[in-house]
Amino acid sequence: MHEELRAALAGLLDGLPPKQATARLITHYRGTTPTDAPVLRDRADVAAYAAYRMPATYEAVRAALTAFAGRLPDFSPATHVDIGGGTGAATWAAAATWQGHRSTVLDWAQPALDLGRELAAGTLPDTVWHRQVIGDGLTVPAGTDLVTVSYVLGELRPEARRSVVAAASAAPAVVLIEPGTPAGYLRIREAREQLAAAGLRIVAPCPHGERCPIVPGDDWCHFAARVNRSSLHRQVKGGTLPYEDEKFSYVAATRLPASAAPARIVRKPQLRKGQVLLDLCTADEGLRRTTVTKRQGDGYRAARDASWGDDWS
Repeated sequence: MHEELRAALAGLLDGLPPKQATARLITHYRGTTPTDAPVLRDRADVAAYAAYRMPATYEAVRAALTAFAGRLPDFSPATHVDIGGGTGAATWAAAATWQGHRSTVLDWAQPALDLGRELAAGTLPDTVWHRQVIGDGLTVPAGTDLVTVSYVLGELRPEARRSVVAAASAAPAVVLIEPGTPAGYLRIREAREQLAAAGLRIVAPCPHGERCPIVPGDDWCHFAARVNRSSLHRQVKGGTLPYEDEKFSYVAATRLPASAAPARIVRKPQLRKGQVLLDLCTADEGLRRTTVTKRQGDGYRAARDASWGDDWS
């Protein structure tokens, strides 16, 4: 899906988005003021978003869905609803994770839905694009197997956030993704508590469904996804490197039989001579650091190959 999405973006976007639209979008994305109106207001905004944010959103959502799929290897959704899906990055990520399902994108910005439909026409033609207010009164169609909500909660006021999470929790599988900032983590933490209270089992990234052991203000739970930049993406971003790392926070929960990993690597592993230091969130001991030495043979080799965000046992 990565190459198909890159080709769709390159083929659809004729030249760079207007600089003022990109600048306004960046300002809002980095801001903290929620809104009761769509962020993407017109074609210029949507083009700016697609060029500037869609590749990174896709990679972050795909990483979260991959972690979730690793905990439910026999799960394959037949129906997927993406709440606040905009131009459809999460729908592309779901298609890269599972095959044979039908996706519906709900968003309140018609220009975003229109561009998303154009982008997906050649690769995901069966996707349904539906205009919908994201907030109070939102419901998920009966029979939906998977709900995703990515980079949306931060745009909403608290009561609307709770309504969206409540709607998502009606499905048997839910994955929520936010920017990997302290504020994004707090929104995920709040949503995690709401999902657990609704009876869903937390399966990723957390190794347990108890209270998060992180002290807000001292640290935050987040991960990173590598984004390979196209020439268009580099131009819009004003960067020279061929890649960037998208930081994100997420939670995945389910009503289906599943178990969380015994532990999750929550920081980039530190390689030392003859040893690897792993910072873990564990089911029984909360946050802890473990040292894996060369004397541990297979465990040491596994630790050297491990990445930030991986399961650990």
